[in-house]
Amino acid sequence: MKETSMIDCQGRTHDWNAEPWFHPLCEIVGNENIVTKFAERMAYGRDRWPCANLKYRFGKFPGPEPFLVTVPGTYEEVAEVVKLANKYIIPLVPYGLGSGGAGGALPAPNGITIDLKRLNKLLEIDKISGLATAQAGMNGEYFEAELNKRRLTLGHFPQSLTISSVGGWLACRSAGQASSRYGKIEDMVVGLKAVLPDGRFLEVRPVPRRSAGPSVKDIFVGSEGTMGIILEGTFRVLPYPERESIHAVGFKDYLTALEALRKIMQSELRPAVVRLYDEHESRAKIANFPEYANHPCLCMLTFMGLKDLVEVEERLALTICKELGGVEGNPEPVYKWMERRYEALSHKPIFERRMMDTVEISAPWTALPEIYEGMMEVVHTVDPEADAGAHWSHMYPDGGCMYMTFKFSAPEDSPTAAKHGEIWEGVMQVCLKAGGSISHHHGIGYFRGKWLVEELNTGHDLLQTLKDSIDPKNIMNPGKLGFK
Repeated sequence: MKETSMIDCQGRTHDWNAEPWFHPLCEIVGNENIVTKFAERMAYGRDRWPCANLKYRFGKFPGPEPFLVTVPGTYEEVAEVVKLANKYIIPLVPYGLGSGGAGGALPAPNGITIDLKRLNKLLEIDKISGLATAQAGMNGEYFEAELNKRRLTLGHFPQSLTISSVGGWLACRSAGQASSRYGKIEDMVVGLKAVLPDGRFLEVRPVPRRSAGPSVKDIFVGSEGTMGIILEGTFRVLPYPERESIHAVGFKDYLTALEALRKIMQSELRPAVVRLYDEHESRAKIANFPEYANHPCLCMLTFMGLKDLVEVEERLALTICKELGGVEGNPEPVYKWMERRYEALSHKPIFERRMMDTVEISAPWTALPEIYEGMMEVVHTVDPEADAGAHWSHMYPDGGCMYMTFKFSAPEDSPTAAKHGEIWEGVMQVCLKAGGSISHHHGIGYFRGKWLVEELNTGHDLLQTLKDSIDPKNIMNPGKLGFK
C-alpha cells in the first residue's frame, strides 16, 4: 500500500488521509503509480533551468517542494486525474523528461505533478502518407530510432534529443539542429490529442492542411501545459537521407559570414545544419587547423537528402561562401561537434562553482548584429570577467536564431542569482528593443514570463482570456508563460 503520510524537506509530516482526493486518486492510477516519498519526489523539483540547478547545488528547491507525483498509464487515467483536480482545485504540472531550460516543469504549490513517462509508445506509422504517431511520453531518441529502422526520419534533432520527450517538443515549440532543412516541430506536427482542463478529450485530426478557422493545434504547440495536457502527436516523416555531406568554412569575421548565410537561405537552398560561431566560440574548435588562422569565424554546413540534390545544394552554397571570402578547411571540427551534439552540458559548471546559461533569440537579418553586440556588452558590463560567446543557427530566408552562452564565477547562491537576473534583464531588453523574439526554441516556462508579456503586448491579453475561458480554476501549470 502507498504510504499515507509524508515528511517534507523541513521535517514536517503530512497525512494523505486528510486529503479528500487522495484515495480517489489512488483508485484512478493505482497505489504503485503515486509518488509520496520525499527522496523520490525531489527528482521532480526542477527541470534544467540553470537557476534551479543553482538552488539544488545549495540544498534548496527553486520553488515549491514537489507535493505529490502521479504516473498515469492511459489517456483515460489522465482525464480522470484532471477531472479530480478540477473538482478540488488542485494545480497540475505535466512532466515529460525534465529537459526544459526555463522552469516550465517547476512544481506548483500543493499541486500534483503528472509524469507522462508511461505514455511512451509509437502508435502508428503510415508510410504511404508519410505520417507517424507517438505518445507524449516517448523519448525523442527512441522515436527517431524506431523511424530509422524503417528507413524514415523525423529530422528533429534538438541537443536534448536523448533526454527529451515527444510531448515536451510540442509543449515547448522546439527546434532541432537540422531545422533549416526539415523545419521545426510546428512544421512537422499535423495532428494531436490532448486533455482539456475540465477533463474532456480534444483531437486535432492529422490532415495535410485545413481552412477551418484558427488553428486549434497551435493553441497547444508552445502552451507548456497551461492549456491542457498533450497525449500524442502525429508528425510528417520523410525517407532517411540518401546522402549527407559535411563542410567547414572559415570567414574573416561574423558579419561577412552572416551575409553568406543570408544569401544561401535567400537562394532557396536548404542546408540541414547551419552553425556559425563568433571568434570566441570558434577559437578552441579551430586551434589545431592553420588554414583558419586568418578566417577565425567557423561555419559548419551539412547537406542531407537525395544524392543529386545534395550535390547541387553544396556546390551552390559553397560558391556563395567563396565569393564572400570564405575558405573551406578541414571538416574535423564538424565531426567533433557531431560526436557530442546531444550532450547536455549547462548543468556541469554550476556544480563546479560557476554559473552557465544560454540565451537563444530570433531576429531578422538586419537586427542580428545589433543584438549580438548589445548582448555581449550587457554581459561584460555586469561582469567584466564573464566568459561569453555566441553562435547562429536555425537560419531562415528572413533571419535566424542567435544562441549566446555566458559563464561567470558563482561561489554563492543569492549574489549569483542576482547577477544572473541582471544579465537576463539586460539582454532581453536588447532583444526586444531591436525587434527580436525573446525565445527561439527553449520556451518561456516560469522564468521568461514577464518579457513574454512585453513581446506579445495585447496578444498576451488574448492568450490570458483564452486561458481564463478554458481553465477558469487555473489548475493547469499556473504561473507559467506569464499567466496570472
